[in-house]
Amino acid sequence: MTDIVDELKWRGLFAQSTDEDALRKALADGPVTFYCGYDPTAASLHVGHLVQVLTMRRLQQAGLRPLALVGGATGQIGDPRPTAERTLNDPETVARWVTRLRSQIEPFLSFEGENAAVMVNNLDWTAGLSAIEFLRDIGKHFRVNKMLTKESIARRLESDEGISYTEFSYQLLQSMDFLELYRRYGCTLQQGGSDQWGNLTAGLDLIHRLEPGAEVHALATPLMTKADGTKFGKSESGAVWLDAEMTTPYAFYQFWLNADDRDISRYMRILSFRTPAELEELEKVTEERPQARTAQRALAEELTTLVHGADQCAAVVAASKALFGQGELGELDEATLGAALSEVPHARVTELGPLVDLLVEAGLAPSKSGARRTVKEGGAYVNNVKAVDGEAAPGREELLHGRWLVLRRGKKNLAAIEVTAG
Repeated sequence: MTDIVDELKWRGLFAQSTDEDALRKALADGPVTFYCGYDPTAASLHVGHLVQVLTMRRLQQAGLRPLALVGGATGQIGDPRPTAERTLNDPETVARWVTRLRSQIEPFLSFEGENAAVMVNNLDWTAGLSAIEFLRDIGKHFRVNKMLTKESIARRLESDEGISYTEFSYQLLQSMDFLELYRRYGCTLQQGGSDQWGNLTAGLDLIHRLEPGAEVHALATPLMTKADGTKFGKSESGAVWLDAEMTTPYAFYQFWLNADDRDISRYMRILSFRTPAELEELEKVTEERPQARTAQRALAEELTTLVHGADQCAAVVAASKALFGQGELGELDEATLGAALSEVPHARVTELGPLVDLLVEAGLAPSKSGARRTVKEGGAYVNNVKAVDGEAAPGREELLHGRWLVLRRGKKNLAAIEVTAG
């Protein structure tokens, strides 16, 4: 596909634009500078942000010049939530988070060549701006009645809590970002999620008021959702972060590996950099043999490599196989094994008792009699070795890295025993 708009549409990444024909012409005439903003309202981006980060990467590969904005100013306020006010973080915390988010975004973009990416921070043009200047130069160009039509604003106004002037003013700050980037870098396109459409178009309106004749555009990607109705980017244990200390690479990999069959085709098109032909082949294989989870595995490996690197991906793939008897548990390094076992049911003990007791404590059997039956039927494994005596206690020499036993019932039911100091 040579036309990036057509590719975005095929991949399900094109929700709406201000004027599609005008955007196509601008892209054909090129080169186009675009931006996408990220607010540091947490210490890490999560997988929901991947849609925008990877779309930036895709647009740069198509020849556009990306400006990645991490909002040191807007991050101190935060885009209005539909239900409640945000907790405001102090400037020092936001500054630390700006640095962390920049380091997560930078590996996805190229900072060399004719369309080299640029990292920007809106604190650069707001830090020295007085309240009077902001109200006179920016605020006077906004109409409150139009701002009230934004969905998140309208919801808050209907709630008991209402909305503060601080969050209400967020749209002005984001609009000013587009104006400043237009003036400083010739940026003519803003990219964002469809939930940001009101903010995107407000920025266009501000530029049109202050820069007559300017040709600027907005492009929105659809919000990703799950087929079961739950929020995309959430696992059973909470948000799936890009930071390895907040979500381990193993848990990150497992999130994609466990994607619903109803979702995986859409996820692949939006997030993968495979060609349409390759994706269509994966979709066909998944439809014919869904139990093999071929597409899920392919996406999990691709995204884990992109986010955490090839070495970490290889380690978690090895751990994932070893836990289910397809590799050597003893070959896994302590950090990878610990991260993997943190994602399965586990129990902590100070002494190793009989295996039947351990199976009950780990939740793999409802009772000692049930545990004995599992062992007798050949369905109990300790470190991938079939157990033959449920009354015997595993030896300390069997502990992996001196800490863990991996217990398994049947092919898929896993648990861990961690031996701690008494």
